[in-house]
Amino acid sequence: MKNPEAQQDVSVSQGIRMMFYVMKPSETAFQTLDEVPDYVRKATPFFISLMLLELVVSWIRKGKPPGGLDDALTSLSAGIMSRLPRLFYRSIELTSYVYIWENYRLISLPWDSPWTWYITFLGVDFGYYWFHRMAHEVNIMWAGHQTHHSSEGYNLSTALRQSVLQIYTSWIFYSPLALFIPPSVYAVHLQFNLLYQFWIHTKVIDNLGPLELILNTPSHHRVHHGRNRYCIDKNFAGTLIIWDRIFGTFEAENEKVVYGLTHPINTFEPFKVQFHHLVNIWTTFWATPGFFNKFSVIFKGPGWSPGKPRLGLIEEIPEVEGKEVPFSSSASQLLKIYVVVQFALMLAFYEETFADTAVLSQVILLLRVCFIILTLTSIGFLLDQRPKAAVLEAFRCLVFLMLCRSGHLKPRISSFSFAFEIFFSICIAFWGVRSVKQLVSEPWR
Repeated sequence: MKNPEAQQDVSVSQGIRMMFYVMKPSETAFQTLDEVPDYVRKATPFFISLMLLELVVSWIRKGKPPGGLDDALTSLSAGIMSRLPRLFYRSIELTSYVYIWENYRLISLPWDSPWTWYITFLGVDFGYYWFHRMAHEVNIMWAGHQTHHSSEGYNLSTALRQSVLQIYTSWIFYSPLALFIPPSVYAVHLQFNLLYQFWIHTKVIDNLGPLELILNTPSHHRVHHGRNRYCIDKNFAGTLIIWDRIFGTFEAENEKVVYGLTHPINTFEPFKVQFHHLVNIWTTFWATPGFFNKFSVIFKGPGWSPGKPRLGLIEEIPEVEGKEVPFSSSASQLLKIYVVVQFALMLAFYEETFADTAVLSQVILLLRVCFIILTLTSIGFLLDQRPKAAVLEAFRCLVFLMLCRSGHLKPRISSFSFAFEIFFSICIAFWGVRSVKQLVSEPWR
C-alpha cells in the first residue's frame, strides 16, 4: 500500500492533467477511501489560472472579458454554497456508496488494477449521463440542476455555478457501481469526471476536430447550455459524447447559442439562484387539481402541465433572436470594486475554514458558515440594488467586527487584524448612514 501522506500532494503536472482527466491509473490507485485526495479542493489554483488564461485570450481575440463580473461572482457564490455542507459531513454520494459496498456488494474488483480504473471511468461517466438527463427531464431534479443553467453568460466561472440540492439525487445513478467497484476507485473518478467538465465551459475554444466524435467538448457543451429550441435537452455527456450519440440526445452546434434559462430569473441573489424553481414547484403543485396531476408536477418535465406530453411542448419555449442582452447589475463601478474586495476577503476565510476544519469546533464552523452565507447574500443584494441592501451590509460588517474581536474570525497574518477592524468600522459607518438616509426618504418601504 502506498504512503497515505504522500498521496495528499498533487504536483503541478498532476494538477494540470487531472483537469483534463489524463492521470494514469498508477498515480491514482488508493486502497482506502481516506487515502484519496480532495482533488476538487486542490484544483482551486488551477481553476483560477485557467480563468485568468481565458480572460487574457478573450481580451486578445475580442477586446473584452469573457463575461460580466456580476455574473461571475454569482457563479462563484453558488459554487461556495454548494461546498459548505461538506464542512459538517461527508458527501451523500460517498456515504451512500460506502453503505451499499459494505452491505450488498456482489464481488470486489481489485483496487490497484488498471482494468478496474478504466471500468470505473466508463461506469461513472455512464451514470453521470443518466443523472444529467434525468436532471433535465424530472422537475424535482431540475429544481437543483437549474442553478447551473441560470447564468446568461458562458465562461469558466459558469462551471463553478453548482447546486446545493443536486447531490441528493445524483448518488442514485452511481449506486450500481458499489456492487463491485471499491469506494476509493469510485471517489477518484467522481472527482475527475467533475473536474473535466470545468474546461468545456468556454467560448474561446472552437472545434477540436476528430475529438468531437468521442469527447464532450466546449462546442458540444455550449449547445447544452443554450436556450435556443434546438439546444433544449441535448448533449448530457460528462466526459464522453458517445452516450448522447448512442441514446439520441446529440446535437451539433450550428446557429448562435443564447445562454441561460428559457425564462431568465434576472437576479444575483444566491438563495433565489439556488431555490427559485423549488418555490415554483411548490406553488404549481397546490394550484394543480387532481392527485395524479400533482404527482406529475413533481416527476414529469419542467415544461409539463395537464394535457401536454411528459416533457412539455417545444413550441412553448420562447424563440430567441440572437440579440438578447444578458441581465446585468446597475451598480456603480465603485460599488462593484467594493463588492469584489469583500468577496475576496470572504473567500480567504472560506479557504482558511476548509483548511482548519479538523481543529475548529462545530460551533465555530457554524458561525463561519453563517457569516459566509450572510456575505454572499449581501453581495447579491448589492448587485441587485435591493432596497434593504445598505441595511444588510451594515449588519454584515458589524457581525464581522464582532467575530473578529471575539477571536472567531482572524486573518492568518495577525498584524492585519487592526487594519481589518478599522476598515470594517468605516464600512459600518458608511452603510449605516446610507441605511438611515434610505429609511428617512422611504419610510417603511
